[in-house]
Amino acid sequence: MSKVALVTGSSRGIGKSCIIEFAKAKVDVVINYYHHEKEAYQLEKYIKDNYDVKTLVVKCDVSKEEEVENMFLKIFDTFGGIDILVNNAGVCRDNLLFDKSIRDFKRILDVNLIGTFLCSKYAGKIMLEKKAGKIINISSTNALDTFYPESCDYDASKAGIISLTHNFARELAPFVNVNCVCPGWVKTDMNKNLTYEQINEEKKKILLNRFADVEDISKVVIFLASIKANYINDTIIRVDGGKYNG
Repeated sequence: MSKVALVTGSSRGIGKSCIIEFAKAKVDVVINYYHHEKEAYQLEKYIKDNYDVKTLVVKCDVSKEEEVENMFLKIFDTFGGIDILVNNAGVCRDNLLFDKSIRDFKRILDVNLIGTFLCSKYAGKIMLEKKAGKIINISSTNALDTFYPESCDYDASKAGIISLTHNFARELAPFVNVNCVCPGWVKTDMNKNLTYEQINEEKKKILLNRFADVEDISKVVIFLASIKANYINDTIIRVDGGKYNG
């Protein structure tokens, strides 16, 4: 029987790349989106045209428990369970620290942090019943030591994801592996508004002297989801090309 992987926020960027990598590995995939319906179904068509795996597309705001519960019911009805969860859905709204509103700050926390909690909660219950599963959370080096005041809400949400990783790893032990990937700069739409000068300035701080491609991140995720990583648990992996501040 094929394994089943849910990747939240998977219509674009890192999430989309994860879906493609899972399909290559013959894992059935659940494509989750909230805003980008067209891209989600385009991805499903691409998967169906190129890989022999089953697919399911689900619209869900991961910050809302009722919607998350319904998403997992659809997954259970379609596949009978779930083996892999990648908590990738995330938003960022950079602006001056003193211009940030409580409403916007909470939205960042709701999607990035509460969404990770809710999906892990529902997937974790299913995985515990079958005594097997992998959860991979997508955090950021912003949670560790790459701080930007204009991203303080995003930074806080990603630091919270690391805390959730540790707690879920303990709660779901010894049956479910829970790990976390912390990317540095990645070439995604989230960073599309950076100027040429900003990009060059940030590249100087990276030993590999480039931003990551989405595949640089998704291949680490696929490794953590595979049997090759069965003895890796409660671990934070930074994937940033070698950050250098010297």
